[in-house]
Amino acid sequence: MPETTLAELAHEVRSKNAGPFWVTMELFMRDDRGYRIAADESFLNERVIARLYRVEESTIQIFRIPSLNVVKISFPRPVSQGSLRDRDIHAGQHHVPLARLVVPPVS
Repeated sequence: MPETTLAELAHEVRSKNAGPFWVTMELFMRDDRGYRIAADESFLNERVIARLYRVEESTIQIFRIPSLNVVKISFPRPVSQGSLRDRDIHAGQHHVPLARLVVPPVS
């Protein structure tokens, strides 16, 4: 059985700057079923994001917005926007590991 990713359940997965020191990623889920999967704290939580992005778990903020079928995730940028070591000044590619995250099989 093929694996399903968050990107396949989402209308859009995007990332952007939230100021020069933070990144925000948003999962706009297609429907309630996809939202329930993305919002499930046993599947998507601070520990998972910390592992994907190599950031401190305690710095991650996750906002679940059921009325919009949206999950929003923010964490400090590893380097400040526009600094010499910044490889993505707009944080436009940070969402890719999140989008590729495989969802658990639904029984």
